[in-house]
Amino acid sequence: MAPQRFREQYDQIQRSMPDVPLAVGPDDAGEFLYEKGVVLARDGEEARLVEDAVRRHFTTFAGLTADHVRRTSPETNRSGITRIRVADPGQGDGSGDPAVAGALRALREPEGRTGRRLVSRNHVVSIAVNACPGDEPVPVEAGAQPNPAVADGAHTPAGAVGVLVIDTGLMNDYRSYPLLAHTRGDAQVEECGDDGILRQYCGHGTFIAGLVAAVAPNTDITVRGTLNDAGAILESEFGEKLFEAVDQGGWPDILSLSAGTSNGRTDGLLGVDAFMRELRQQRTLLVACAGNNSSATPFWPAAYADLPGFENAVLSIGALRGDGEFGACFSNHGAWVKAYAPGERLTSALTGFDTPVPYVYQHSTYDACRYGFGYACTCRHPRHAGVLSEEGGSGKPDQVMFEGLAQWSGTSFATPVAVGMVAAHMTARAETDPRAARQQLMDANSEVAEVRGANVPALIPATWSPTPVALPSART
Repeated sequence: MAPQRFREQYDQIQRSMPDVPLAVGPDDAGEFLYEKGVVLARDGEEARLVEDAVRRHFTTFAGLTADHVRRTSPETNRSGITRIRVADPGQGDGSGDPAVAGALRALREPEGRTGRRLVSRNHVVSIAVNACPGDEPVPVEAGAQPNPAVADGAHTPAGAVGVLVIDTGLMNDYRSYPLLAHTRGDAQVEECGDDGILRQYCGHGTFIAGLVAAVAPNTDITVRGTLNDAGAILESEFGEKLFEAVDQGGWPDILSLSAGTSNGRTDGLLGVDAFMRELRQQRTLLVACAGNNSSATPFWPAAYADLPGFENAVLSIGALRGDGEFGACFSNHGAWVKAYAPGERLTSALTGFDTPVPYVYQHSTYDACRYGFGYACTCRHPRHAGVLSEEGGSGKPDQVMFEGLAQWSGTSFATPVAVGMVAAHMTARAETDPRAARQQLMDANSEVAEVRGANVPALIPATWSPTPVALPSART
């Protein structure tokens, strides 16, 4: 993990949520972000049990008084979650929250109950903090083609596979990119700042939609701008937003999600538990990114793929490096990651602008891979200086221009490649069950790659062109 970049992205997300004090967890280890002074519990009896238990134990928490312990949101909602305030969120800094940690300890083994978690931090679900993407976008030369290239096939509305992308919204002129002519959904809230500079992570959802359409042209793609302009949302809101997204157009064939969070646990996210239980009863296949922590720690919701009852409902996707032979340096890994797809320097539509748009890099590249790998990874190349890394220094951040396509890396983008492959399989085999198509695709797939010494399933589209990898490392 890279503390410098984590802190930079923490600051960006905090600015996007000015009214939500955030802390780093666990214990300033830099694995995830969460809301200070608040815990989550299930509605009804469990929320009351949590509130009563915290009140009984409040004297053990530094600075916590009985008046601090109160519910701060409606008791009932579709996600089944209540926020309970256990401390003043304005106290302390962002390096942790003793009151929340104390509440978690006090309720670790609730009276009269075993084997069921009653309380959780309110995590930040994000595309940005050590999650997705793994780097910042890079301009491509004029005339460059998408990679993966556009597969053969035409869009036929009557038989198109329905794909719902939960992400940031679509760029203003996205339909000027022919592959996205049939795409619909929410608009990006704010594409440029007052200075005319393209905002960081702007175009993330458009880039993903372009990858799905390239691999599987016969898809009906809807993009929902569920995540804010920094690509982040609180766990307490995320479950409800997921329900809203599927309510608007019905449950899709495939739901593509390039966001998530770790939480230090192996039993999922409390805030999306109701949605995931509903998903399990549907026919929809959730394809979710494994995250970019270069870690084996479960990343949610992707890691639901390893929980009993979700094996067919969730497909978790890690990223391969540019040659497709090994895992990308940033990709999470472990038994809970069920397949890997190309995720380094993919080329897709970043914007729909007809004229060049300036972009200023926020993060600097590193002199060596921040995860300890030896090949010329996205941590190192192409070289650029970022405004956050250079703050207080003598360097000047690099500015580039975009006019359509870009290269970008991350499990964020390996995910829609896998989505496209499942959708293309459905079209080719006239398969109407996305979960059956997923299993058929995995059973028929013979491609493998090496990740941390293990051979893993590699989902590689026929139209993807590998790129040479310089300075290969023995560590993979």
